[in-house]
Amino acid sequence: MCAGRFAEALQFAERAVAGKLECLPAHGMLATILCRLGRTEDADAVVTHALGCREGVADAYDGLAYVSMMLGRHERSNELYRRAVALDPRAARLWYNLASSERSFGRLVEAEAACARAIALDPAHYPSYLLRAELRVQTPEVNHVSELQAQLARAARDDRARMFLGYALGKELDDLQRFDEAFLRFEDGAAARRRHLRYDVAIDERKLQRIEEAFPRRLACAAPSRGGPTPHIFIVGLPRSGTTLVERILTGLPGVRSNGETENFSRALLAAAPSDSRDVFARAAAADPAAVAERYERLSGRTPGETLVEKLPMNYLYLGAIHRALPQATLVLIRRSALDSCFAMYRTLFGEAYPFSYDFGELVRYYAAYEALMSHWRSDFGGDIHEVAYEDMVKDPRRLGADIARRCGLGWTDRAVEIQANAAVSLTASAAQVRRPIYGTSSGRWRHYRTHLEPLIRGLRGRGIVLPADA
Repeated sequence: MCAGRFAEALQFAERAVAGKLECLPAHGMLATILCRLGRTEDADAVVTHALGCREGVADAYDGLAYVSMMLGRHERSNELYRRAVALDPRAARLWYNLASSERSFGRLVEAEAACARAIALDPAHYPSYLLRAELRVQTPEVNHVSELQAQLARAARDDRARMFLGYALGKELDDLQRFDEAFLRFEDGAAARRRHLRYDVAIDERKLQRIEEAFPRRLACAAPSRGGPTPHIFIVGLPRSGTTLVERILTGLPGVRSNGETENFSRALLAAAPSDSRDVFARAAAADPAAVAERYERLSGRTPGETLVEKLPMNYLYLGAIHRALPQATLVLIRRSALDSCFAMYRTLFGEAYPFSYDFGELVRYYAAYEALMSHWRSDFGGDIHEVAYEDMVKDPRRLGADIARRCGLGWTDRAVEIQANAAVSLTASAAQVRRPIYGTSSGRWRHYRTHLEPLIRGLRGRGIVLPADA
């Protein structure tokens, strides 16, 4: 399974649970493999069966909770995380998982309490410190700066600790407007993360260039006119650019649901690509659009009459393929000013994605390659891409939101901009931020760090990226 050989893994996972009467961790593994194979109904059936078995260990329910989250069964997922901590209340990682689940529902007080339990049980459970820091805006009266500084001093030789604690401390110091101290913590955390990544930005640069070559201009088809709401909305852009904000506004409209950040389209594209000696980019470009569309519709789970949002930022890589396979889909590209965009990525600790974001030189190179690809899509079918500037969206969300809704063939209501009232689950890095009313204080945030960002500014200018006059 870890090697990505899901079909081979499946037979072993099925044997691991065959005839078992107790709920096992292997049930969660089997359901995970089925999800990866696109067999979501079968995966859900495995979870249902496992929950009918005799009670098992906490790890069994933790695994089933994760699969339930993947399946979009968030209430069940939360219940299972609660069951796991009830069975093993001394496991810090289980409290952390529950805290993440509570955050996704906007239950931020409960999430902070679960983080506190995790930290009390295991002071070296460093992800809990970062999650706790992100749950709210820290104040001079209530913050964890002293605690984080003390923990960081004790674990100064541990890169994993420096990474999680550094980003947590940087975030809290930023909240307190202690910007110079905050940058040192972001810088140290990013360096600790980068030291343990095997990554070459030149490979990504070449990949983005190959996408341009594989999808030359005029290869994409023209989108037909629509008589009603669009069936699919793809919201794309660099991470931390405002894609979640736009998603929350759109899902505040009737008949709109979000799948969140899935790989459904890329999986459908690669599954429909021919198997031959060409590289993956050429094979993806040769995929039959009808087959891609059919596979994607099956994976997406869209119901008739429903408008479905896909909000994986990196779907910007597939805009040409999306436009060919789903010409009736609305493509929404979120732009953010280069310095705010790059610095927002730099100060965020991602999971496995976006490895270019921990070094200014690599950030510059990737950003330039990204801009080149976006220019390519614009010149190819730019009229079918609806571009939205983040800075404009936070200044005038009603007007910009109504523009997007109109483009999607959706009815508009001003209540949609009250994103703090949107009860939908959010699993993104902005999961806590979207529980607050729309705010514009992140625009121009780079100016607080102007001196520290000189290498980034110089690099972007050297690549011809337009920057503000005061940069």
